[in-house]
Amino acid sequence: MNLLNKLERKFGKYAIPNLMYYVVILYAMGLVISTLAPQVYMEYLMLDASKILRGQIWRCVTFMMWPMSGGIFINVLVIYCYYNMGRVLEYMWGSFRFNLYFLLGVVGHVLAAIIIYLAFGIVYPLTVEYLNFSLFFAYAMTFPDNQFLLFFVIPIKAKWLALFDGMYFLYGFVFGGVATKIAVVMSLLNFIVFFFLFKGSRYNPKEIRRKQQFKAQMNQTTHEAKRAGRHRCAVCGITDLDKPDMTFRYCSKCEGDFEYCQDHLYTHQHVTRGGMDPRQSRT
Repeated sequence: MNLLNKLERKFGKYAIPNLMYYVVILYAMGLVISTLAPQVYMEYLMLDASKILRGQIWRCVTFMMWPMSGGIFINVLVIYCYYNMGRVLEYMWGSFRFNLYFLLGVVGHVLAAIIIYLAFGIVYPLTVEYLNFSLFFAYAMTFPDNQFLLFFVIPIKAKWLALFDGMYFLYGFVFGGVATKIAVVMSLLNFIVFFFLFKGSRYNPKEIRRKQQFKAQMNQTTHEAKRAGRHRCAVCGITDLDKPDMTFRYCSKCEGDFEYCQDHLYTHQHVTRGGMDPRQSRT
């Protein structure tokens, strides 16, 4: 059993179902604040490491309230897109693993801001952009062949979009300063940990679907077996579920595994080798 399984068994009960619902509420609140009073975000909500170290720990969460980019329509569309991606990942991984992935992303951002502040004395402007990129990278790793409509027209697979975004991160890492390098690596901490350290996080959707179908078939078989009952008369087909008080017995003179209710135990035609199966004579 790998580390993820152990963590899930121990802390899985604390997972928040449908986490993206609450994240989207933060995004929506941030969209309103940035439109009506952007200065409120800058002064009280942004990821300012100097103020976090002075006790304003709510900034570890509220920094996610800054909108991604563009106008209101684009932001609403992007929020809806990320909400759906998060829901799909939670469905495929389970609530605990998705919670852990998202939490590691938030922790990576906070640690990046604190490390940069302590090392260089500057407040690095980290927003939710890298966090959403890490969510998209996880989606692309899980569903590489799913398609998006680029500019609402051009179909492109998730893996190619992820490759393009990865080149953007690589460019920032190679040509950016030390602070940028720290921000890039730490903000993708969740992706690095899950897909390169926790080998068990490489989920195959087809395999998961196969397991789900197998589980459904097993549940259906179990349900049908329960409906069929433990005992069935070989003559009339009545079961112990039809009449719980009915007595069922095996006939010692019949060759084979035939069971009879009390009404047919002494009146049935005995089955001998090559003889008639009483189950074939039911009307």
